[in-house]
Amino acid sequence: MHGSPHTVSDVMTRTVVAVSRDAPFKKIVEAMEEWRVSAVPVLEGDGRVIGVVSEADLLPKEEFRDSAPGLPQSRLGAAEGPPAARLSLLTDLAKAGAVTAAELMAAPAVTVHADATLSEAARIMARRKVKRLPVIDSEGMLKGIVSRGDLLKVFLRSDEEIAEEVRHEVVAYVFPDPAEPVRVRVSDGVVTLTGTTDDPSLAPVAARLVRAVEGVVDVKCDLSDGSDAAPLVTEQSAMKDANT
Repeated sequence: MHGSPHTVSDVMTRTVVAVSRDAPFKKIVEAMEEWRVSAVPVLEGDGRVIGVVSEADLLPKEEFRDSAPGLPQSRLGAAEGPPAARLSLLTDLAKAGAVTAAELMAAPAVTVHADATLSEAARIMARRKVKRLPVIDSEGMLKGIVSRGDLLKVFLRSDEEIAEEVRHEVVAYVFPDPAEPVRVRVSDGVVTLTGTTDDPSLAPVAARLVRAVEGVVDVKCDLSDGSDAAPLVTEQSAMKDANT
């Protein structure tokens, strides 16, 4: 019924700065500064992504730069709290002494495939708490990089584009032969459906499908069954239905 959703390859940045596993610390900083990025993928010799170096991985070098000899180790010995806190400090200490990308990088890299949907990429970012993802092909080769901002580009669709898709891909599918036309109005990405339907069970179906259209911010489904009763699906019930 629906056209194919956008994939990561549609919105990703294809020109990507990356470093090799033996890239020295200073070269990594220079690459980030030149390209104005906060993280770079690390590549194996054959072009496969094996890790990512971010500003957070580089910062321990400065954090412990003016520490007296033995002070970092004494901090570790005095560290209290859960094992995770000690592990984090131990990792920072190791990175403070790191000099190559292989020693600095977070590995394995959190990546996304080029043919993944934007929703899939967003879920990976949220689950792994990262701001960007290297994009790879089926062989693990770097194809681009996708950021949170790239994923939000779908919300730049015009109201007219959204309305057109809702009419042709949702309304025409759910209500192929309505007694009265179901009207579609879109304002700032918020879709409102009005009209009547002979089958009340179709209202939540329509609300759910409209919400899945790229660029839709919210859905107000003010459909009725032709009686004087309240609309079959309100804005709140549409949201609840979409999350079940």
